Amino acid sequence: MTYTLITANRNYSSWSLRPWLLMKALRIPFEDEIVYFEAENYQRFREFAPNAQVPCLKDGSRGSGASTVWDSLAIIEYLAERHDGCWPVDGKARMWARCATAEMHGGFSALRNQCPMNVGVRARLHKIDQPLQRDIDRIGELFAQGLEQFGGPWLAGNEFSAVDAFYAPVAYRTRTFDLDIGPAGRQWVDHILAHPAMQEWEAEALAEPHREQGHEEEIAQTASVLEDFRVPV
Repeated sequence: MTYTLITANRNYSSWSLRPWLLMKALRIPFEDEIVYFEAENYQRFREFAPNAQVPCLKDGSRGSGASTVWDSLAIIEYLAERHDGCWPVDGKARMWARCATAEMHGGFSALRNQCPMNVGVRARLHKIDQPLQRDIDRIGELFAQGLEQFGGPWLAGNEFSAVDAFYAPVAYRTRTFDLDIGPAGRQWVDHILAHPAMQEWEAEALAEPHREQGHEEEIAQTASVLEDFRVPV
C-alpha cells in the first residue's frame, strides 16, 4: 500500500498527531507531508482535503487515482480495516477503546478551547472554570478506568492502540498546562511522552520556526506562557 499522510504544524495540530502517531507506532509505512497553517489557507487545504482540514490520508494503492480519507477518526477506521493492531484484540478492551475514542472525538470542548495544544511551551492558566474542571476530571477518570480495567501500561491493555493515539494530544496539554489528572493519568502521560514516535514529533515541533498568529493568540487568551523551548523565530 502507498500512503501519504498530510498534516500541519507539529506544534499545534492535535488532530494531525493522532493518525501520524498510530501509523508510526504500528510501523505502517507512509509518506509524511506537512502543509503549515497560514492565516488564509482554506483554498490551499481544499486542494487535498474536501473539508479543507488536516489530517488527510491519500491511499495510492486503490487502482486509478488515490483514495482520499479525511477526518482523523475516519482515517483510523480506514487503517483498522487494513492493518492489525489499530484496535485491541480483546473484545471488552476494543469496545472501551472505541467508546473512549469517540468521546474524545466529539467532546471535551472546554479542554480544547482553553488548553490548546502547544508542544513547545509551558504555561499557567489564568483560571480553571467549571466546564474545564469537568473535562479534566473526566480525563482522569477515563485514564484510571482504562489502566485499572485492562492492566496498562496503555489505556486499553499492554499494546499501544488507537485510543492512545487519540488521547496523545492530551499528554502534551497536560504537560503544557500542568493539569491535575490524577496519579494514574500522569503515569500514562509520562509513558506516552517517552514513546519514540512522540519524541520524534516533539523534536520536530521544537525545531520548526513557523508561528501561526491565530494559534499563538489562542493560548495567550487563556494562559500566561512561562517557558518557550522552540527555536527562536
